[in-house]
Amino acid sequence: MQRRQVLKGILTSAAGMVALKAGASTIDEISTGFVSQPETNEPVVINSGVGGNNTVDLLNRIEKDCYAHKPKLTVLMIGTNDMNSRKHVPLEQYEKNLSLIITGIKDKGSKVLLMTILPFYEPYLMTRHPVAFYEPEGPVKRRAQVIEAIKQAAKQHKTHLLDLGMRFEAVGKIGTDKDSLIKNEVNSNKTDGLHPTANGYRFIGLSVYDYILYNDLPKTNIVCFGDSITHGDGPVESYPGYLKRLLSSSK
Repeated sequence: MQRRQVLKGILTSAAGMVALKAGASTIDEISTGFVSQPETNEPVVINSGVGGNNTVDLLNRIEKDCYAHKPKLTVLMIGTNDMNSRKHVPLEQYEKNLSLIITGIKDKGSKVLLMTILPFYEPYLMTRHPVAFYEPEGPVKRRAQVIEAIKQAAKQHKTHLLDLGMRFEAVGKIGTDKDSLIKNEVNSNKTDGLHPTANGYRFIGLSVYDYILYNDLPKTNIVCFGDSITHGDGPVESYPGYLKRLLSSSK
């Protein structure tokens, strides 16, 4: 009799009524007003891109911006700033840094998807950095060296590799046309030549999405780690933003 009275009091209390409306199904949930929430498979895609970063910067923040999120999959694109003057990292050191980044991420139990860096429109690039800095090999060959280092790192560490740079070269119309996937004066009012347009970010998001599905990689707890090309132009207009929308719509 006493138990019935206690139960009746709980059920008719304000907290109990709120808990019932929220979906409480046990006496503990009703009495405390706390309703446990079921786990969902909602894709979690974290944008850990920071503008201007090179491999040194990624190593300095890898603990808080990658490990702390306990990723199942880390999508990694870095190297554009390493090859340029203001944040230049010599190729040999770049290779060592990249190896340390990959090793650290894999040691935390995350799969790694490496991506090659994007092409650029050279006339614009030469207005951003001194021409002499790229001598004697020139910016095109230097980028090729960075891409080869990325491919060798993928082979050495047995990680997944998406040759994103090749895809942009094939379909991106890199240059001064309005439909270039890299920003220019016509499509963005900027002599940029390095960063993707909105369609460029969509293209990256779709490329990563297709690769994840085709290779049956984790679809939740994904960290996208990199520089401004990862960060994008906002929470939605970025490849991590488009990737999350694609993963959500595929459920």
